[in-house]
Order: sequence, then C-alpha cells, then structure tokens
Amino acid sequence: MPATRTQADFSVIPSVDRVLSETGVRALFEQVDAPVVTGLVRDCIDALREAMGRGEAVGSDREAMVQQVVGNVRRRLDETLAPSLFRVVNATGIVLHTNLGRAPLPKAALEQISHTAGYYSSLEVDLESGQRGARIALVEEILCKLTGAEAACVVNNNAAAVLLVLNTLALGREAVVSRGQLIEIGGSFRMPDLMARSGAMMVEVGTTNRTHLRDFEAALSDRTGLMLAVHPSNYKVMGFTAEVALEELVALGRRHGVAVAHDLGGGVLVDLRDYGLPCEPLVSDSVATGADVVSFSGDKVLGGPQAGLLVGRREALDRIRRNPLMRALRCGKLTYAALEATLKLFLNRKALLRKHPTLRMLTEPAGSLRRRGVRLLRRLADLADRGVRLGLEPSVAQTGSGALPLEEIPSTALTLSWPGRSVGDLAARLRRHTPPVLGYVREDRLFLDLRTVRPDELAIVAEALRWSVEKTEAREK
Repeated sequence: MPATRTQADFSVIPSVDRVLSETGVRALFEQVDAPVVTGLVRDCIDALREAMGRGEAVGSDREAMVQQVVGNVRRRLDETLAPSLFRVVNATGIVLHTNLGRAPLPKAALEQISHTAGYYSSLEVDLESGQRGARIALVEEILCKLTGAEAACVVNNNAAAVLLVLNTLALGREAVVSRGQLIEIGGSFRMPDLMARSGAMMVEVGTTNRTHLRDFEAALSDRTGLMLAVHPSNYKVMGFTAEVALEELVALGRRHGVAVAHDLGGGVLVDLRDYGLPCEPLVSDSVATGADVVSFSGDKVLGGPQAGLLVGRREALDRIRRNPLMRALRCGKLTYAALEATLKLFLNRKALLRKHPTLRMLTEPAGSLRRRGVRLLRRLADLADRGVRLGLEPSVAQTGSGALPLEEIPSTALTLSWPGRSVGDLAARLRRHTPPVLGYVREDRLFLDLRTVRPDELAIVAEALRWSVEKTEAREK
C-alpha cells in the first residue's frame, strides 16, 4: 500500500521545470503556446500538493509522481481544447427543446452557412452600385412575400424584437397591455420587466381572465404611444374568459392614432391544421389586420436559426430600423444565411415536410416511430442477457418552447429498466457518452422518446446504451 504523504513530504513534489522537461509535455507546445502548457503544469502540481495536504495517498516514488502530473496535464489540455458546444441526441420527445438549441436547422440552411461562413460575403454591399447596402435586403422580400407585410426587420431573438418595438414606439410614453397577456416565459423572463427596460410605461387593463375593448379605450390618452397584444403561446386561460380581437385593437388604434404591435412569440407561416396539428395564429393573419408591427421567433415552429423577426407597415419598420438599438441587436451573416435558406423552404409546400426537420418531427406518424423502435430493439437484443429489460411503449411528445402548449403528440418510447441498479445512474452515463444521449427517467425506468431521435441516430443510441451498461458492469467489478 502506498504511504500517505504528509506535509514533510512536500519536497518530493516535482518542480515545474522538471515536468516541462518531459518529452510528452514538450510535445504539447505544438498544440498550444508554451505559457498555456506551463500554466496547466502549475495547476496540476498545485492540485497534487493540495491532495497531499489533505492526507491523501499519492505514492512516494518521485518519477511516478512526475508521470502522474504529465498525465494530468495532457488530460486537462484535452479538456481545454475540446468544444463546449457539441451535438447531442435528443430522446426527450420535446421537439423544440430550448436547452438543446431548439430547432435543428434544415439541410439547406446548413449548406448556406457552409457556403458563406468561411469566405467574405455579400452581407451588406450592393453589388450593382458597389456601395454599402442593407443586410435586411437579404431576407426582406421573402419575408414580405410569406407574410403579406410591407417591410421587415431582423434582430437576434424575439425578446430583442419586442424590446426594440417598445423602445421605438413607446419610449417615455405609455404602452397599454391586457393583464391576461403579461406572460412569463422560460428563465424567469417576464413581459413587465422587458417593458420597464424598454423605457415604456406599462399600463395594465382588464383582468387576468377577461379584458374588453372598452378597457383599452378607457386607458388611451395623449400619453399613449402603443397598444401591445401578446399571444400567450406557453399557456391557455380557459373557462370564463374574454379577450380583444387584434382586428378590434387595430381599428381602435386607427381611430385614436395609436400604433398596435402583436407579439406572436413563435411565428407560424403555414396553417398547421393542414398537417394534422392544432390551429396556431398565422403571421400573415396578424399582418392582414393592419397591425403596425408583428414580432415572432425564427427558431421555433419556423424551424430556423435564433432570430427575432419583425414585419408590418413600412412606416413603423422604418422607425425601428433607425433606432440606435438596432445596431446592438442586429444579426450577423451566419444567421442571415440560415434564415434565408429556411424561409425559402416555405415557397414549396409540397416538399416542406421532407425538407423541414421541425415540421417533419411534429407530424411523423406514430406507426413510423413504432417501426423505428422495433429496429432499435433488435440492435439491443443482447442486453437482455445482462438483465436489462427493454420495451416499447406509447408516449406523449411535446412541441416545446411555448408552442402548442396543450398539444400532446402521440409518440413511441424505448423503455429500459435494470433490476437492482439505478436507471438514474445509467441516464447520467448516457449523458457522458460521445455524443451524449438525453432521455428522461420516470417510475424507475429510462425513457428514450423516438419522435426526436432521427433514423440515422439509432446506431448512436444503441452504442451509447451498450457503452453505458458496460461501464456500469465494469465499475461493479
């Protein structure tokens, strides 16, 4: 047994120079600058000293200690150079999972990013005149074609879009909103807080469950800059309710010369009922009411990159574009590349499900998922010999990210239990696999929902499960 070191043994700890003289450490200078390697060596030596100070057994052989530090330095450098953002397999059944980056981009968007990312691009140049152009020109025409709007604008997310609308149209003035629409979304993000930061003065009207047109009309004054309608995309108020139709709000705004903005949250460009999904308000319907500005997200049901899209009347959009905050909130070339490619998919409705990952996942028949699960079970048949119990069960998937909040989408999940062992530990090992596989645990069973697992990911899931089982068994030996 190695002796437990004490403070008197600190002299056996190798020096920084001794470790740096090792061939294996000098080779690391090809990967990173020498000061980076030196810093890692110091960190590893300090960690060894702290371990000894706690009385941990670290051995007494000086050369073995040098090699231990060398190994730790290599491992830490590998961790430093490894990407922090990487692919995962989503087996949660939540199609637009905010924590997992929401919508996976269509192939066309990936190709457009690849085509422009490594080169100079036509982001903001008028190639006809050679003069500076406007980046919104890259997508404005297609956005207007799809929504019926007069003009458009793009910022980095929908929260930024709403902030910009409020700051442009209601800075130092009152913004009137129904109490029933003062939403809170993920991450404790609240509409009242955003309105306060925008410089607008919020005026609440109506009640939580019932707001009438007369409530808005009574609140209007010469201090009113804007009436704001917010689509409660992540919840539903049911029962004894009333809300003001956007058309009525727009007509009221016209009579009193007050702008109207509609925050849709997740924008929908096609009628989801055509695909067997519940009705969600269309961006084009909001634009058709005459609303001055309609805002929505690019990475929800639209299925593109994170972006906040603003469409509506040209006068309002021109004012928004001139706002100094526009430069702080604008998007870069990669977002524009992905957004343009995604939007153009909606010009061909016949091919949309085939080319649009989000809509394809939301609408894939349960029978197709079941067949996918059967193929996965066949790959994992050998795990039964190790006591692992596998099966297929009906499950319920969700759209996620506040879209279609009450819609339960029939799905199929691979279920796993392992008598005598914790499936929570197994789920944790799956998250440490490369790439990680994320499911959920319920009633001491692991569920891997196949609605969000692509057909070409079945081999990854099978390998990850087998690897996790083997790691568990190895640890128990």
